[in-house]
Amino acid sequence: MRVLVQRVTAARVTVGDEVVGRIDPATQGLVALVGVTVGDTETTAKTLADKLWRLRILDGERSAADLEAPILVVSQFTLYADTSKGRRPSWSAAAPGRLAEPLVDQFASALRELGATVGTGRFGAHMRVELVNDGPVTLMLES
Repeated sequence: MRVLVQRVTAARVTVGDEVVGRIDPATQGLVALVGVTVGDTETTAKTLADKLWRLRILDGERSAADLEAPILVVSQFTLYADTSKGRRPSWSAAAPGRLAEPLVDQFASALRELGATVGTGRFGAHMRVELVNDGPVTLMLES
């Protein structure tokens, strides 16, 4: 599992004309783009959720847990793109939707169980993700 994390001061995910997830402007939070690969498990999702929740990347070296910062979770199979050959990415390392969707949901659920306020995108939908990266701070977490 890969989680690309961005510290933000605002974010939203839109599907069609509907805003399906958001972090309100002037609120420091985290956007977590989540990619799942074959072999990932519920344990993987819970472990990375805990790591993200406690990661000290917000102002004053505090974590989302310290500040009760909101987190926006968006599925992102393209994090497993293989661009080593040719010009067309291969997606063979990305888990198929039937395996990935429950694990992205588990990741979001694990964050909620830890106390996070979590918004989400919509799995499998064409999403428009808008965010204001704060810092900029962008990190990759991997299992």
